[in-house]
Amino acid sequence: MKPPAAGTTLAHAVMSVIRAHGIDTIFGIPGTHNLELYRPLEPLGFRVVTTRHEQGSVFAADGWAATTGKPGVVITTSGPGLLNALSAAAMEWAESRPLLLLSPGEPRGSARAARIGALHETKDAVGAAGSVLTWSRRVTCASSTMDALADAFALFATERPGPVHIELPRDLMSEPWPAPVPHLPEPRPLPLPPADDLEHACSLLTAAAQPVILAGGGAAGAGAALRALAERLGAPIITTVNGKGTVPETHPLVVGSDIRLPRVQDLVAQADALLVVGSDIGDAELWGGALQPAGPLLRIDLDESQARDTLSPTLCLIGDAKAVLNALLDRITADAPRPVWADVVALRTAVRAEVRAAQPELARIADGIAAAIPDDAIIGGDSSRITYLATSSLFPTSRPRQLLYMPTYATLGYGLPAALGAKLAAPERCVLALVGDGALMFSIQEFVTAVEQKVCLPVICVDNGGYEEIRESMIDDGIAPMGVDLVQPDWPALARALGGAGFTATAENVGAVVREALQLDCPSIVHVTVSRNPVQR
Repeated sequence: MKPPAAGTTLAHAVMSVIRAHGIDTIFGIPGTHNLELYRPLEPLGFRVVTTRHEQGSVFAADGWAATTGKPGVVITTSGPGLLNALSAAAMEWAESRPLLLLSPGEPRGSARAARIGALHETKDAVGAAGSVLTWSRRVTCASSTMDALADAFALFATERPGPVHIELPRDLMSEPWPAPVPHLPEPRPLPLPPADDLEHACSLLTAAAQPVILAGGGAAGAGAALRALAERLGAPIITTVNGKGTVPETHPLVVGSDIRLPRVQDLVAQADALLVVGSDIGDAELWGGALQPAGPLLRIDLDESQARDTLSPTLCLIGDAKAVLNALLDRITADAPRPVWADVVALRTAVRAEVRAAQPELARIADGIAAAIPDDAIIGGDSSRITYLATSSLFPTSRPRQLLYMPTYATLGYGLPAALGAKLAAPERCVLALVGDGALMFSIQEFVTAVEQKVCLPVICVDNGGYEEIRESMIDDGIAPMGVDLVQPDWPALARALGGAGFTATAENVGAVVREALQLDCPSIVHVTVSRNPVQR
């Protein structure tokens, strides 16, 4: 990578480094203290996307990053701008996703953390960010700035991804960039695991009569190698929601992304070898269940802590998933693929039938939309019942990251801005958001951002009148429902008032309405009302 040219400002140098990494889109909100970071954006050819809230900036950057495979970049102002972004940025940490967050800080030499009435005064912004992100760092000179950027991109390239924050003092951003320019090291690829460990893994896998492979989000870039290994071993493939689409879900070895369901956990219980690729196997996706293979557990992961965390493995291979899987393939030779030991297609059919029977109305919506969109479409989901009870199971994906979701952090307000980020990253692809009414109200302001960006983006709002999941939990616990029945706007009218289009639909005709919305050159809201369970007293 070429270093930035001498004679520019440090802010220009920072953005030059980011641009040199192939990143052409910046999300954020300009403010009094961050203007120097905005000065070089037009000359460097960045597209600038101004969201209406900093959380929306991070969620949109996440959708953009998932679609491009590059880190998302967000610029906030100091104080409230940064703190507004931190809840969304904490999601990036929980879901192991790459984000570079830039914010201005007090000038060098100022009395930091002193209550002097300064604009956007914050006690400890770096400490606040560092408590929820992978790391947060305040730079103080040109050299430390380049070190921080180098460390950030090394993390994105060779370690478990996560969000990082760099605070740039306001006086530093406008300083001339020095000559000679400090060296910018290239990230070093992670070495392969020891040969003995690879041989041991091969012996365990080839000795197994009933192997199973579980693919998480860390396997997303290794689909071809994972598929080849599964075919060679005759191993069924299950995925987490973040790993959904690593291998096309029409493949005869793919069960799907339903590790929460007992049927799938029963399959794992029969496995005399379980290979987990790039997943922490957390309870957020197991829903209180467990994965307990009958035989050894092997893990491939970038993070060494996975050797001791959830489900302590028999063997942990630390490295890049694609490189390690290819190393295993080099060692596992076979004249012909082994026959699969389980009837995967029948199991997949039974799992989806179970989902449809449990949530028939939501299933009709998810199925109707899936039938109306192309195979490579992207759906932005949210912590809504339509996502975790229907779309995550029934939306058939042919490639990774077609379903944008955050099953571990499980926040609200993600789906709309994430879908917008994906649409900006891939304007030629069909992208839509499919969320609940409670979730949509968390980020409805980003509908205006979509209008401003002039994109076709249908937002399907599945309206059950509020927080139905919490309402049912209150009833189950003997609590009179309170705070969960929400006033609803006229959603189609709201869409039109914000500059888009509005539709109403039912579970039966939503597919046809979505097809109509996809013909527009503006965003739209498709409002679908669904039934809710009566209060039991």
